[in-house]
Order: sequence, then C-alpha cells, then structure tokens
Amino acid sequence: MSYMDGTIEAADRSSRFSPDFTKFLNWALVWIFLANIPFIAMWFVGAPPRAFPIALAGFVGLLVKRMPAPVQWIAFAAVMVFSLLSFVSGLFSLTLDSLVYSLQFFAEIKPNNSIEYIAAGIVIFGILIGSWFLLKRDSNFSKPLHIILGGGLIFGLVGADVAAGSDMRGHYFRAAPSGAEFESAVTKSGFAARADGERHLVLIMVESLGVPKDNQTMSDKLFGYYDNSAIKARYDVSQGTSLYYNSTTSGEMRELCGRWGDYYELLETEDPNLLNCLPAQLAEKGYAAHAMHSFKGPFFKRETWYPKIGFEKQEFWKNLQERGAEWCGGVFGGACDRQVPAMLAENLKKATEPTFLYWLTLNAHLPVPNGQNLNVENCEQVSPKLASDFPMICRQFAIFDDIDKALVQEITARDFPEADILLVGDHMPPFFDRHHRSQFDPERVPWLYLKAKGNTQPKG
Repeated sequence: MSYMDGTIEAADRSSRFSPDFTKFLNWALVWIFLANIPFIAMWFVGAPPRAFPIALAGFVGLLVKRMPAPVQWIAFAAVMVFSLLSFVSGLFSLTLDSLVYSLQFFAEIKPNNSIEYIAAGIVIFGILIGSWFLLKRDSNFSKPLHIILGGGLIFGLVGADVAAGSDMRGHYFRAAPSGAEFESAVTKSGFAARADGERHLVLIMVESLGVPKDNQTMSDKLFGYYDNSAIKARYDVSQGTSLYYNSTTSGEMRELCGRWGDYYELLETEDPNLLNCLPAQLAEKGYAAHAMHSFKGPFFKRETWYPKIGFEKQEFWKNLQERGAEWCGGVFGGACDRQVPAMLAENLKKATEPTFLYWLTLNAHLPVPNGQNLNVENCEQVSPKLASDFPMICRQFAIFDDIDKALVQEITARDFPEADILLVGDHMPPFFDRHHRSQFDPERVPWLYLKAKGNTQPKG
C-alpha cells in the first residue's frame, strides 16, 4: 500500500459517522433543512413568522421516520403544502380557512404573469423532487441523544425564526381579534349620513392602498391630485385613516356591511340582519345600488353576494370590456382602472334616481409587473426617488396616479352631477420584502372624503 493510499483510508475512517448519526443527518437534511430552506431564505428580505410550520415539519418527521419512503414523502408533501398555505395566508393577511376556501378560484388568476410566482413554483417543485430521492435513505435513528438533538434543532430554528422577524411583528396574520372595536371610513367620515336623496353617493375601494409610514415622498403623493382648486371649489375635503383586518373581501365587509368578517358569511345566510348592508340600507331610502369591479364576477363569488346585500346592478370585467375598457394585466388581469372613472361618471349622468355607486379597483394588486398595458414602465416620471429606492411601490403609485387623474377630470366636469365621493384602501400592500413592506402602517388604511358643496343636483 502506498503512503497516499494509507492517508486516504485514514481520512475516510476519521470522517465516517456512526450509523445512527448518519441516519440522524439524513433525517435532518429533509425535515429541518429541506422543509424550511425556501422560507429561511426569506429571512433576509422579510417573511411571516413560521414557528408552527417549523415545529410541525420536525415532529411529523420524527413520527414517520420509521415508515416506508413513499409514506414519508406523502407526509413531507403535506407539510410543504401546509407551510406554503400558512406563508401565503400570513403574507396577504388571510386566515388559513379563508385562504383554503379561496383555492377554488385559483383558475381565475394568472400567476405565470409574475416572475416571483414562477420562481417560487420552480423552487417548491425542485424540493419535492429532491425529497423523493433523499427520503429513500435510512433516517430511522434511535439513540436518545440524537432524538434530543433533533428536538434541539427544531426549537432552535423556531427561535431563529422569531428573532429574524422581530422587527416586523404586526405586519402579518392580521385577523380581527374577538371583541375588536369596529371602525370604518364610512362611519368615521359621515358618508352614509348624507343619504337624503339630494345627491349621489360614490364609494371607491382602492386595491392595496396603504398608509405611508415615515416616508414623506409617499405621504406627499397620497391623494395629492385632489389638492387642487377645482376640487376645493366643489367639495369639502377631509381625510383620515381606519383600522383594517385581513384582505380585500374583509375590507368590503368593513365598508359595505359595517362589521369585521368575510364574504362567505353572506353566502351561507338568508338572515336579513346579516344581509342588511349599506346598499340595502340606502335602497330603503330611495337609492339605486350599483356595483362595479374591474375583475371577473365569479371570483370570490361577488356576482352572488353583491345582489344579496342590495346591489341591483353589477358590472364586472366583461361588462366594462363591452363598454370599451382595455385589458390590463398582472396576476389579476382585467379592466384598466384608469378607464373606469369615465364609465362611473356616465352611469351617474344617466341615472334617473339617486344612486349609490360602489367601485372596487384592481390593477394595483401585487405584484405589479412592468408592461401588460399597466402604464408603469416610466416610473421615474411618477417619482425619481420611489423609482430608485422602492420600484414596486413606484409602480403602484403610477397606477394610483392614473386612477386619480382620471377621476379628478370626471368629478370636476361641469356636467358631473352632485355626489359625495369616499375613497378608501382595502388593506396595506402585502409586499414580499421587508424593504417595501416596512414603508406602510401595518394596521391602518387611508381614506379621503369629498363632500359635495351642493352646486348641482342628481336627477330623480
């Protein structure tokens, strides 16, 4: 035997682990490392807390380590699905049951329009493929010391996750706690109290419109287009913020139905008290109730529950397209929001009775891509600072600017009928990364109320 051969053999013997420790390493590679690595990578940019999914993966791995490899893989895939759903629910402030209920609408969206979703899908698919082969290795370790070490890894990773997200507490999993005091833009502004038949009422819920936090550039731009002489000549302007919980449909419940909750409560009831929302209340006062939304009616079953709460007429993407609206893309592709104010104004001009008109916007839904007719490519024209420091926020503000410019043009026109107009955000924009997400108040949304001074009268 040569000197070199002897050296290699000695090195092999010195680096060789005990059989039980090798099994432990096989287990940890899958249930600690592989089950969590894509989410650990998000620590550096910001992510929802994952204490329970981390612990679940580890303890499920301990339970199934002696089972056949196919059974272990099924358990691993189930853990990954739960981890992914939990992550998404935290990111978008959805309860887990609400997210699961919403999966039936997955076919209505286009995740392939987002490079972020494509990359995430590739990573998860790769992990599932890799785990199939890794789980064929023996991981049924048995020494008490190694079991204790496994528990230590689980709780150590939980602690690291808590520490990594300590500066973003409150930004995720925003479900209304039991007994939470209610507030909304409708109640705080006095909007509904103006329903005396002398004017139209317009409520606009703006997708992902958040309250800037310690960012003067964003604060200056928020509702900036309404700070002009034409608006002030015609409207008394007030603004504020309101507490929010959960996602868009919960925001609709907040402003339309005056309570914390979500839309599926409306699908499952015929209780007139639960369905006595703002459209129905205004109908009793002689108002026609008209809803507009730039996306598809079946999504979140709006075409079902909008009529149940009192909307006599609804217009969704197809209806707006027939009226001339162009398509604007993104994960949620639909009507271009910048073209809807003209249709909104036309609806009110043609109204033969006082009308409550509700419009839910769409295009600012995250992530906002370049291109796809969203008019966000030259974002430095919106704000050089935002384009440089916060490009995704800048693209959102490009969309807000287009909506605001179009709306201001319509509501200051001579032939626009008298109307009170309330704009409010549904929830803060759920950015993936800490850099963008931390620019917004995690608890509140802004509202702007344009109270007509009485220069014109609605028809009817």
